[in-house]
Amino acid sequence: QGLKPLVPRESPDLIFGTSKPAPGLSAADPFLGTNKVPDLQKIFQRSDGRPIHLKLGYPDRLLYRTTMALTIGGTIYCLVALLIASQPKKQ
Repeated sequence: QGLKPLVPRESPDLIFGTSKPAPGLSAADPFLGTNKVPDLQKIFQRSDGRPIHLKLGYPDRLLYRTTMALTIGGTIYCLVALLIASQPKKQ
């Protein structure tokens, strides 16, 4: 029998190779919505002295502070675990 070839002999049909709209949508339906890129560019290119990861306000601050708390807490936990593990065992 031998080994089977790894590459198929026939190329598969293209999945995204058609320009037809999805079933149930007409070609004129704006299914992508509005373009928000210009609005986001105005927000992120504003020179207000904030770092880029805090420009969107409260949700960004909440995520940043949560991440910092988990990082600092994890570091303290690891250091305490190392300290406890390095103590000699009592017999």
